[in-house]
Amino acid sequence: MIISVHIPKTAGTSFGLALKDKFGERLKPKYGDRLFNMPVFERNKIALLAAIDNSEAIYDNVDCIHGHFLPVQFLLLNDLEPLTFITWMRNPVERLISDYYHTLRNFDEHSPPLQKRIVHEKWSLEKYCLSEVFRNVYSQFFWGFPLESFDFIGITDYYSSDLMYFGHKFLGTELKLYHENTNNTNKGKYPLDKSLKREIESFHSMDMALYQKALQIRTERLINEEIEAKKIDQFSNKSNYLRRLFHRLTK
Repeated sequence: MIISVHIPKTAGTSFGLALKDKFGERLKPKYGDRLFNMPVFERNKIALLAAIDNSEAIYDNVDCIHGHFLPVQFLLLNDLEPLTFITWMRNPVERLISDYYHTLRNFDEHSPPLQKRIVHEKWSLEKYCLSEVFRNVYSQFFWGFPLESFDFIGITDYYSSDLMYFGHKFLGTELKLYHENTNNTNKGKYPLDKSLKREIESFHSMDMALYQKALQIRTERLINEEIEAKKIDQFSNKSNYLRRLFHRLTK
């Protein structure tokens, strides 16, 4: 079973549609936890209690779970059956800015309390990016779950190629490329004062480090793929050479 952690504004909606195409009714969406509308201690406690519940749950009709949740809540289940943990990441500063404008654009009377507070109090971009509640979002999501425990980490800047790799590697097929819930006016890039950018990077230093580690993991994967491809080419060349030699001997 695939456990897909959707961090807000990291192409998770588009990826979810691709997963829906593949798994149909065997995809279980997991949203609605309102993770940032509760104290950190309560959120983590709920995740640990959920880990116990999930270890006792029956998932016979589920091939993939996708949504906003802490992956630690599936660690106990992973000891009982093989799970594949995946997620997507994006430059933390770009993700924060995108999330800020998404919060403003998608506000209505049904919005959760924190979103209402942000809109009603007219938070600036700077206040949003430097607020404690959103500090190091990746680190908050991955509490108790080392980055190395993920079997796949996609990078949104390379969404198309990483999606293709994921589909072939883990599903044995190519997934459809969707572009949902995106801001097409600037292709996900937002202008930002350089001094404020540095301040945000410093404030979210833990997430910046996690993102750099994710990029390193991707780079190492690409290097290993290239090495394997060269080995296959070498074997193919040697096989063709042996065939030519055999053909000469049999003339």
